[in-house]
Amino acid sequence: MTGERRVDRPGERPLADVEPPVLDAAWVASAVSGAVVAGGVSRSLGGVSIDTRTLAPGDLFIAIRGERFDGAQFAAAALDAGAAGVVVPRGWMAASGARGAGAVNRGATPASNGGEAPVVIEVDDTTRALQALARAIRRESGTRVVAITGSAGKTTTKEATSELLATRYRVIRNRGNFNNHIGLPLSLVELRRRPEIAVVELGMNHAGEISTLVRIAEPEVRVWTNVGDAHVGFFASVDAIADAKAEIFEGARPSDLLVANADDPRIAARCPAFAGRISTFGIDRDADIRAESVVDRGIDGVSARVATPRGDILLTTSLVGRGNLENLLAAVGVAIEFDVPLPDIAAAASRLRPASHRGDVMRLAGGVTVIDDSYNANPTATTKALDVLAGSAATRRIAVIGEMLELGERSAELHEGVGRAAASRVDLLFAVGGAPAKALADGAIAAGLAAASVQYFATSDEAAEAARAIVRSGDLVLVKGSRGVKTDRVVDRLKAERG
Repeated sequence: MTGERRVDRPGERPLADVEPPVLDAAWVASAVSGAVVAGGVSRSLGGVSIDTRTLAPGDLFIAIRGERFDGAQFAAAALDAGAAGVVVPRGWMAASGARGAGAVNRGATPASNGGEAPVVIEVDDTTRALQALARAIRRESGTRVVAITGSAGKTTTKEATSELLATRYRVIRNRGNFNNHIGLPLSLVELRRRPEIAVVELGMNHAGEISTLVRIAEPEVRVWTNVGDAHVGFFASVDAIADAKAEIFEGARPSDLLVANADDPRIAARCPAFAGRISTFGIDRDADIRAESVVDRGIDGVSARVATPRGDILLTTSLVGRGNLENLLAAVGVAIEFDVPLPDIAAAASRLRPASHRGDVMRLAGGVTVIDDSYNANPTATTKALDVLAGSAATRRIAVIGEMLELGERSAELHEGVGRAAASRVDLLFAVGGAPAKALADGAIAAGLAAASVQYFATSDEAAEAARAIVRSGDLVLVKGSRGVKTDRVVDRLKAERG
């Protein structure tokens, strides 16, 4: 892997102006423990792709095998599309015969590949090859990595952390929900651009997955936001979820930092097992980064005086709710580790805006306000969102809550609990989804919300039409649910009607 020098002084050149180092076939083959079976070992390779639909000429195509597809079947098409090389399972060239050889030959035409023959690298396992390549680029880049895990708020914490750090450093972050065993490596491949800091989130729904991601990312700073009941259907208990999240401790060096939520007892109980340094954040308990004098302004955001080891600052953010304040405190802990001045932290915090479908407050025509939190949901996060709704001024408070998935045998019980919580916080409740959503509706009624104020819908399209017909000026509408329920369609319908 070759390329120009790294820029060491913060802000000397923006990330977009840094020419990404060039990968060559020999370096890649060594990194992935593969063999070059066609093309030259000095062949230059551009970006990395696993999808022929988005592949750019000059890219390296890695033929990932998934549950419903086999990327090796598209390797020849990738070469035809101008890929500079492909990483395929061992024996692909022999098994493909004339088709594979023909694709390699066609890839050598000036129109698609500059006249130089593309490279074929064969490996034992293409997914592990992608992960090994990402780890090799991560090590060679010299970039410092911040990795974030938690049951809720990972993306918001990632975005807030990135924005605070970007006041002094060239920062890169993983896109959207690129946080699993394939998405994270694809994000880390971008470290070939040599940013000073990478901020990534680590997702999981089974034990052992965080461990895999930590081995790939090798973070110097690890952030643990909270433990909740997301994905509890895959675990025996919430404590088992905490143990799986604690895999973020693995491989820690004495110099590494853990930024941990002091308000979460499960995290606090596991922190002594961390081998490096620890910085805590919180609201209700003593912490290194602690919010005091909190003012919750409902849909207008939160403000607080925050005590830090560097002094106190006043933070004001448009991010709604105490949950997002905790996310921001975690970001402050990381920013202080990287010596971002307190005034810069405060200024950046005031500019933060929610990521798409994650607490986005939209003021529509006709005096209707929508809190779009439809990206995902679990019982803990949904209850916190209901708290925001209850704490905001409105003529009527309406909650559209979609079924929360991956809750296993406790699904009906947990949905009923959210319904009971909603009863004292809303004027109208729409429950959307299958039997668990019906349990949510029944829980609200059992807790005292009038039956006439509760409606159940099997689909989000049905709920969207009902919401369109019922909302009026002065209403505040919360929309939240797991992605599979598609509650974002309710938001889209309201925007189309009143946007």
